[in-house]
Amino acid sequence: MALKVIFLIAVFFISCASSNEEELNFPTEARQVAIVKEQLEMICPMGQTIKERFHLPKGYKRIPVDSASFAWYLRHLPLKEEGSPVLHFDGSQKNRQEVHAAVIDIDTGERDLQQCADAVMRLRAEYLWAHKRYDDISFKFNNGFAAAYAKWRAGNRISVKGNKVSWYPISRKQTSYKDFRSYLNMVFAYAGTYSLSKELKKVSFQEMEIGDVFVQGGSPGHAVLVVDMAEQKGSGDRIFLLAQSYMPAQDIHVLKNWNSPNGSPWYAISSSSIDTPEWNFKAEDLKRF
Repeated sequence: MALKVIFLIAVFFISCASSNEEELNFPTEARQVAIVKEQLEMICPMGQTIKERFHLPKGYKRIPVDSASFAWYLRHLPLKEEGSPVLHFDGSQKNRQEVHAAVIDIDTGERDLQQCADAVMRLRAEYLWAHKRYDDISFKFNNGFAAAYAKWRAGNRISVKGNKVSWYPISRKQTSYKDFRSYLNMVFAYAGTYSLSKELKKVSFQEMEIGDVFVQGGSPGHAVLVVDMAEQKGSGDRIFLLAQSYMPAQDIHVLKNWNSPNGSPWYAISSSSIDTPEWNFKAEDLKRF
C-alpha cells in the first residue's frame, strides 16, 4: 500500500497533467490508493500561482477575468513552495498546519498587525498601488475615520488620541513603497473586521465575484477573501477558493475545504453557509469593495 502511494506521488510530481477517470468500485486497498491519487490531482506541486497550483474538477472552467482586474491579480498571486508551513509574524509556526492548501508568497510584516481583515485590505491595497490607483486606496478606522492613502502620500500623517483622529502635515510627500507600507500598518492598527464589514457593500451569494469577502464584524470576528472561481459547463454551478490570515498575524494562505469528499480545496455555491476550517460563515456575510 505505502509503495503504491509513493509511486503515485512520484509520478504526479513529474507531470502536473490531471486526468478525470470515472469512479470505480475498487477493493478497499486499491480504492484508498485511488483517493490519494484523486487528491493529488487537485494540486500541481510545481505551480507557482493560484491558477497554476490548483486544478479544476472535471467539467469546470475558470471564469474569464480582465487582465487589469483585481480578480486577475488574485488568481495570479504567487505561492510559496508546496508543503510550506504557515508562519506567524515572528517566524514561529501556526499551531494548526492542517487548514491550508497553499501559502501565498507575500510578507506578513514584523508586527502582530496583518491579521484576517488586514490581509484582505493588504491584497486590495497592493493591487491598487501596483496599478497606480492611489486615489482608490482608502479604508475606514473602527471609529469611522477615512484614512485615504492619497492624503498620506501627499505629505500628511494621522494623529490618534483616544477616539479623536485627525490629519497633520509633515515636510515632504511620501511616495515610496516603504511609505505605502507604513500607511498600511497604520490602517491595520485601527481598522478590522468591524470597520471592514461596515465599509463593504452587501452582495448576493449567487452574484459572487473573485475579490468578494466573507466578513463577520466583531471581537472576535473574521474575514476571508474569494481568490478564484470556476463554473461548470452546462449547469452554471460555480465553485471558489478562499484565502485568509488569522490571529496572531500570519502568512496569508489558501484554505482547505474539509467538507469536500475528495480533498478538493474548492467550495461550492450550493448552500446557505460556508464552513471553513477555522470559521463558519453565512451567505449573507458576503460583501464587496
